[in-house]
Amino acid sequence: MGASNFDGELAELALLAQTAGMQPVARVSCKRRAPDAALFVGSGKADEIKLLAAQVGAKEILFDQALSPGQQRNLERHLELPVNDRTFLILEIFAQRARSHEGKLQVELARLQYLSTRLVRRWSHLERQSGGIGMRGGPGEAQIELDRRMIGEAIKRTKDRLTKVKRQRHTQRRQRERRDAFNISLIGYTNTGKTTLFNSLVKARAYAADQLFATLDTTTRQLYLGDAARTVSLSDTVGFIRDLPHGLVDAFQATLQEAIDADLLIHVVDAANPDFVEQIGQVQRVLKEIGADGIAQLLVFNKLDAIDPMHRPVRMEDEFEVDGVQTPRIFVSAKDSSGLPLLRQRLARIVTASALPSAGDMHSPEKFGDAS
Repeated sequence: MGASNFDGELAELALLAQTAGMQPVARVSCKRRAPDAALFVGSGKADEIKLLAAQVGAKEILFDQALSPGQQRNLERHLELPVNDRTFLILEIFAQRARSHEGKLQVELARLQYLSTRLVRRWSHLERQSGGIGMRGGPGEAQIELDRRMIGEAIKRTKDRLTKVKRQRHTQRRQRERRDAFNISLIGYTNTGKTTLFNSLVKARAYAADQLFATLDTTTRQLYLGDAARTVSLSDTVGFIRDLPHGLVDAFQATLQEAIDADLLIHVVDAANPDFVEQIGQVQRVLKEIGADGIAQLLVFNKLDAIDPMHRPVRMEDEFEVDGVQTPRIFVSAKDSSGLPLLRQRLARIVTASALPSAGDMHSPEKFGDAS
């Protein structure tokens, strides 16, 4: 991995930390062929981190990769500071931002699943306790088993409640289908401006901010397309991110269900971000995980206003290759509304084409791409 990749990934970790309410004070990178089994970074690098943390007065150490429970425990002992990983940081942000009943349930499930693997660390203060003569374990081991059982029961209860919520969502989707609704979902890497675009299109006031995971709960509104003389359903979904923890993909299956059931995905891209190609790839990987990679996409390259005028596109509408498929692309600025009339026109053509009796292949990207 090159130094530039390290810089970009650590910058994203810093933004995650800021979003969670922390203040980054220093960063360290490390190149290894394989993670150290005990400390992830090796004892020499761990000593370097400990010295730097003391110099800058750090109160906590964050790792960009996922740590095993053993590595986390060993690092805390070595560094004499709390240590957390990227997964924990994302969970913290999700816990702070979830607003709906479903969103809170999903966060709680992911948090419980993560915590269940960390019991050995959370109960390290009981390790000094031991049983009597001839006994294996003792109060510490009994406490760990008790908490493991309690967490297991809590996970089961939360899953049952989420199943009910999914059932309710399924009923709502069937009602929309009976109304012959055309469903569009906004997807994309976090902080690409999805919610700002959503607000601009439907005149809504959903929370939008220049930070990661500003939106967690799916918001759905009706969007009237004058050129098609009909209304469509538009949903704003949770943002995707590099190395999204599998537990969160599973826990947010119900939220991402809006994307799975969409007739069209508006894939919002931060056109001003130099890593936009990698971000598109990350979104595509998650779409495959949730079974939504076969749904037609319309690429919307947002934040046109943030691109240097000398490097702005000559054409506001063209095609861009995604996973070997030429996908229609439109440049817009949700901030100053540039390109939004063109986007509305394209959406109207797509919706009209999908309603034609001969549109048997209405779900293919090629079909939508021809509507130009």
